Amino acid sequence: MTHLKKILLGEQGLVVIFAVAFVIVSLTVPNFLSERNMLGLLQSVVTIGIIACTMMFCLASRDFDLSVGSTVAFSGMVAVMASNVSGSILVGLLAAVLCGAIVGTINGVVIARFRINALITTLATMQIVRGFALIASDGRAVGINDPGFYQLALSRFLGIPTPIWVMGLFFIVFGFVLNRTVFGKNTLAIGGNPEASRLAGVDVARMRIWIFALQGIVCAVAGVLLASRITSGQPNAATGLELSVISACVLGGVSLAGGRAAMTGVIVGVLIMGIAENVMNLLNIQAFYQYVVRGLILLLAVLLDNLRSVAGRQRV
Repeated sequence: MTHLKKILLGEQGLVVIFAVAFVIVSLTVPNFLSERNMLGLLQSVVTIGIIACTMMFCLASRDFDLSVGSTVAFSGMVAVMASNVSGSILVGLLAAVLCGAIVGTINGVVIARFRINALITTLATMQIVRGFALIASDGRAVGINDPGFYQLALSRFLGIPTPIWVMGLFFIVFGFVLNRTVFGKNTLAIGGNPEASRLAGVDVARMRIWIFALQGIVCAVAGVLLASRITSGQPNAATGLELSVISACVLGGVSLAGGRAAMTGVIVGVLIMGIAENVMNLLNIQAFYQYVVRGLILLLAVLLDNLRSVAGRQRV
C-alpha cells in the first residue's frame, strides 16, 4: 500500500492514472478510439494546451493568471477586426500578438514592480480586457471577411489539423525552455525561494514580467486559432478558460506553492481534461454536468498537489 501511494504521488503517478483511465474509457465508450474522435479530442484541447505551456511558468514562479480567457477573446477579436480593416491576415495576427503582449506585460509590471497580489491584478485585468472586447464589438460577434483566415484552423498537414501541430510545437519548445535553459531553471528557483534567488543574482522582478509577457503572447496565438475555428471574433469566447488551464497544470504536477513543474505532466493533465469532456459528449451527457466535472477535477488537482507537497516534506 505504501509503495502504491509512492507511485501515485510520484512523478510517474499521473502517467499511471492516465494510462489506466485511457484503457478503461477505450474499452467502455463506443467510438472513442476512432480517428475522427481522436482528432476531435486533440482539437478540443488546443486552446487549453497552448495556454497551459506558459501558465506552467506562472504557477512554477508562485504566480497565476486569471486573465487568460479574456485575453484570448480580446486577441481573437483584434485579429479579426484588424484583418478586416487592413485586408491583411498578417496584420491581424501581428495586432493580436501585440495586444496580448501588452496585456501580459501590464500584468507583470503591476505584480512585479508595484507588488500587487497576482490574484487581484489578474482578476482586475480579466474584467478590463473582457470589457474592451465587448466595447470594441458592441457586444456582438465580428464576422471574418477574408476566407483565408479560416484556413488557420481548417488547414491540415499530414492529415492532422494545423492547430494540433501548433500545440505540439509549443509543448516541445516550452518543455525545452523549462528543462534546458537558464530561464526555466530561474523560474523554478524563484518559485522555490524568491529571496534566495534574488541573493543569487536573479532579477526576480524582470523574470516575472517576462513570464507574464510570454503568457499574453501565447494567449494571443490561442485567441487567433480559436477565432479561426469558430469563424468569428467572439467577445464572450473562452469564458472560464483560466480555471480549466490551472486545473490541467495542477493536475499535471505543477505546484501551486511554486518551484515544481514538468511539461510531461502538464500534457497529461491537459489530455485528462479533454478526455473527461469528450467522454461526456460521446455518452450524450448534458453539457450542464460538465461544470460539475470541471469543478471536481479542479478539487482533485488541488488535493493531489497538497498530498504531493506533504509527501515531499516528509521525504525531506
